[in-house]
Amino acid sequence: MSGAGEIPRTQPNVLWSAVPDGTAAVQGCGGYHGRYLIIDLTRGAVQVCTLGQEELRRVVGGAGLGVYLLLRHNPPDVDPLASDSCLVIAFSPLVGSPFTTTAKFAIAAKSPLTERCCDSLCSSAFALAGKRTGFDALVIKGVADQPCVLVVSDREVHALAAPELWGTTVSACDRHLAARYPGREWVTIGPAGERLVRFATIQHDGRHAGRGGLGAVMGSKRLKAVVVSGNCFTRIAEPESAGRLARELAARSLGPATAKYRLLGTVANVAFLRRVGALPERNFRSAGVEPLEHFSGEDLLGEQRVARKSCAACTIGCEHRFRTAGGEARVEYETIYALAAACGRQDLDEVLEAARLCDELGLDTISTGVTIGFALECVERGWLRLPEMAGHVRGALPGWVEAIGLKMGDLGELLGEGVRRLAARLGPEAENIAPHVKGLELPGYEPRAMPMMGLGLAVTARGADHNRTSGYEVDLSPGHDRLAPGFEQVAALVEQENRAALMDSLILCKFLRRALTDFYADCAAMLRTVTGWDVTSGELREVAERVVTLRRLFNTREGADCSEDTLPDRFFREPLSGGPAAGAVLDRSRFYRLRAHYYALRGWSPDGLVRLDTLQRLSLLPFAEAVGAVCTRAQ
Repeated sequence: MSGAGEIPRTQPNVLWSAVPDGTAAVQGCGGYHGRYLIIDLTRGAVQVCTLGQEELRRVVGGAGLGVYLLLRHNPPDVDPLASDSCLVIAFSPLVGSPFTTTAKFAIAAKSPLTERCCDSLCSSAFALAGKRTGFDALVIKGVADQPCVLVVSDREVHALAAPELWGTTVSACDRHLAARYPGREWVTIGPAGERLVRFATIQHDGRHAGRGGLGAVMGSKRLKAVVVSGNCFTRIAEPESAGRLARELAARSLGPATAKYRLLGTVANVAFLRRVGALPERNFRSAGVEPLEHFSGEDLLGEQRVARKSCAACTIGCEHRFRTAGGEARVEYETIYALAAACGRQDLDEVLEAARLCDELGLDTISTGVTIGFALECVERGWLRLPEMAGHVRGALPGWVEAIGLKMGDLGELLGEGVRRLAARLGPEAENIAPHVKGLELPGYEPRAMPMMGLGLAVTARGADHNRTSGYEVDLSPGHDRLAPGFEQVAALVEQENRAALMDSLILCKFLRRALTDFYADCAAMLRTVTGWDVTSGELREVAERVVTLRRLFNTREGADCSEDTLPDRFFREPLSGGPAAGAVLDRSRFYRLRAHYYALRGWSPDGLVRLDTLQRLSLLPFAEAVGAVCTRAQ
């Protein structure tokens, strides 16, 4: 594969260097530095900005803080790949605390794939080192004169020319950075980000801030890596209480609620979702028909598994790595769905090698596989002429992945733009079957078999997003007809979305959600021991709702309306062709009635705009002007 070689050892060329001024800090609370850093790559300048206790309490940190700063600093209607577009890296108050799964950070930007709000999370030691720089967030804008590495510490910020890194794979770049910056941590992009593939990722230690193309935003700034280090530690307000709660949570994290993740990882979902007819196949034409038993967790745990690992500061250990033809790859349920089921591929070695290449090139496996699966159907129907995709060529998948990641030939150029843009080139028939919401490719849940998950995918701000909504839990809950949900299930969907928003802001791993005995009370107790705030369950419920609403406001400001809160036409017109849910199809009128009820529960107007009274209740009135006064008054 191109770009996989070692890098010449050259002396770093400093493009510019700056010393952040100011020592602002949040008074009277732990967990925060009370400031963030704006870095302008064009001007070679930095600016320290303060964060007050009141505004921090409103969004907490992580995804909430990232979206808050994005609304503040990203210009309206800016091209996501333009110089003025911002990339926000946000930490949280729980980072560096004794609580399990809290070594996570959020990255937020306007997505080049959807042109809507995108915040993505990653678990790694980068969060710990990044917070020790003395900032609660980094806001990066501008474009460097040449490919560079940005180095941020608690003492200075400098940009180093790195033309020798441009074009290298992620692992080759990691080896170079490890040799040059021992003891530090970094995030980096692969060739896909450099070539502005619209679903390129940002990664560290094999883990991705994966969805929405944030790697392309970083690549557009000619920024290969961000390296962080420092010795600025935040205090814990109640260390003894925090330690006691942390030990209790760690014990629960090793209980039955997370057992399947420790034993099998998320690939355990392959067998179950096939059994209920919800694992989509061949571009959402069937579910539960393809012979994919050999992709189940039990079989993958055979000779090809080489390691089980944990994220930094995590007790669960859900990561399972498997041997491939070119090395090894981390494999999740979504990997198997996208690269095997969605593409109609059944060769385990071929799929695992394609997954490894996604890691090396810096590609989102979901968008990569779903785009390939969509293209294969379009080729089959005669709408798209790509001879290399005609017929079922065994072993071809890794080559297609490489072409996308390096934007090679017509295949790489066309598919590297994602499903929505490819469908727009092909015409209305292709658009009707294009599996995306707001431009983000669908994850591995069949909406006709899981209608509440389908509604959740339709309304979330990031697009088709299984990490912001867990509607599948509503679908699978007992006591109702899964294929004909009622209004009461919409309330449960809103609650699941709120809980996800809070976990993404604290930040906690979602695998912990069933290990929390009283969700909001447990979260409040953790935050209280770290910050010393008198935070309550009610306050955190409001924080969760506020974060969801901030994402909505960003999208509204960028021109979104309720017409985007829907699913591909295929799901309303074509019954599933086979599997346990064969014949299932979504009722369009029922779907839109359920969506209207979702809007009402959120405090939004019938056309999906945030009402003025909701803005007042959530203390978000300052953003009403920012979105152009589009919000409606309460009736």
